Amino acid sequence: MSPRLEVFSRVTAALVGGYALAYGFTAFLALALPMGRVDRVAFATLLAFAAWCAAAIYVFAARSAWRAWSAPLGLGLALWAVTLLFPEAATRP
Repeated sequence: MSPRLEVFSRVTAALVGGYALAYGFTAFLALALPMGRVDRVAFATLLAFAAWCAAAIYVFAARSAWRAWSAPLGLGLALWAVTLLFPEAATRP
């Protein structure tokens, strides 16, 4: 793979994969944190920015473009899937 395509792939992985991780992270923490609903959502959203930054750092530190794409997307989808398994937790106060 050419160096330009490698950099483009990693930048795209940082944007798309980082967004997927941040979304899954927010959804999971909004259900899992032991606080009031408003506090859970606000705290989870604030922590999601840190998760997105961590994903971007990981993407550029990964050994291959495949790992750069698979880790943030896989973890984000896993967190989102766990969130979908417990829809009744979203209705708790």
